[in-house]
Amino acid sequence: MAVSISVVLLLLLLAVLFMRQGGLKISHALVCMLLGFYLASTSVAPTISSGLTATADMVSSLRP
Repeated sequence: MAVSISVVLLLLLLAVLFMRQGGLKISHALVCMLLGFYLASTSVAPTISSGLTATADMVSSLRP
């Protein structure tokens, strides 16, 4: 759960930065948001979730 909240906050921050710089229009942000909601309700959602979790686990196990 903590990983998904962190990803959502990161994506929200990026979207806000893009909108402030003029690179992302509000209509584009709404389309991306709707795509995310629809994607979360498909059968692909568990695969994406497990892939993100595996990636987060791999990154967290790296030692600098």
